[in-house]
Amino acid sequence: MRYLLLAVLVCGACSDDTESAGCNKGEFDGDFWLGTQSAVETLAGYTSVTGDLTINCPLCTDLSELNCLTSVGRDLVVGGNHTLANLNGLGTITSVGGCLQIGSSLLEGNDTITNLDELSAITSVGGGLAVQYNDALTNLNGLSGIASTGDYLSIVGNDSLTNMDGLSAFTEVSGGLRIMENGAIVSLEGLNDITSVGRYLHIINNAALTDLDGLSGISSVGGSLEVEGNAVLGSLGGLGNITSVGEDLIIDGNTVLHDLDGLGGLTSVTEDLEIQDNEALPDCQVCALLDQLTTGPIDIDVKDNLDDTCTPVPDGCP
Repeated sequence: MRYLLLAVLVCGACSDDTESAGCNKGEFDGDFWLGTQSAVETLAGYTSVTGDLTINCPLCTDLSELNCLTSVGRDLVVGGNHTLANLNGLGTITSVGGCLQIGSSLLEGNDTITNLDELSAITSVGGGLAVQYNDALTNLNGLSGIASTGDYLSIVGNDSLTNMDGLSAFTEVSGGLRIMENGAIVSLEGLNDITSVGRYLHIINNAALTDLDGLSGISSVGGSLEVEGNAVLGSLGGLGNITSVGEDLIIDGNTVLHDLDGLGGLTSVTEDLEIQDNEALPDCQVCALLDQLTTGPIDIDVKDNLDDTCTPVPDGCP
């Protein structure tokens, strides 16, 4: 009997330990700011955060104790983590009710994270999706389960990012699509299945970008269409299915852009048209574009492109 009693006591202790180490805390009600490694331990065991979860921990090295989390009610922001090598611990999250931000202009990026593989279970993002200022990030494959967002899609300032393949599930962007200041991206393949952009489409300052073929599925842009400062972008091929721009059309500062043939399907620019500082683009290309438009623009600003050598500029064509 003594041995039996001892066995019961030992097994009872094991059961309690397992329960205390398990996912038994339920939901954390409100916002949670995770700024220290000890804060990771505090959040361990919770299955959800009803408000915002901000992971801004410059000295954190391990998030694995967060592996009970399955949802974040509002924004999930991961930024300013300078020693965090991966996002291990976030692999059980399936939904984010608000915005999903990996790096931000406010909190800075994540210096040492090379991939987002631990986010592969996320299929629902209620707000915008931003991946910003992550210097070591090489791919977006961990985002392959997301087909749309409730707002913007923004890929900005990721110096080592080489492709958009991880975004291949996207079919629409209800807000704006911004691809900006990603120095190593050569093409936008991976965005091919996006058919509409509800607000702006901005392709800005991508130093190695050679073509826009990955945007060939888009037929309309609800707001402004801006292609600016892409130093080696030779043509706008890939934009040929866009028929309407709801606000401004801006083509500025693309050093080697030599024609506007990629806008061959465009018939409507509702507000302003600005085409300037494209050193290899003859002004007569702009005249041809204006001739094909049946609606708009309201104001036209064309200057500092290649001196027109193909035809005289018609009266009324700037």
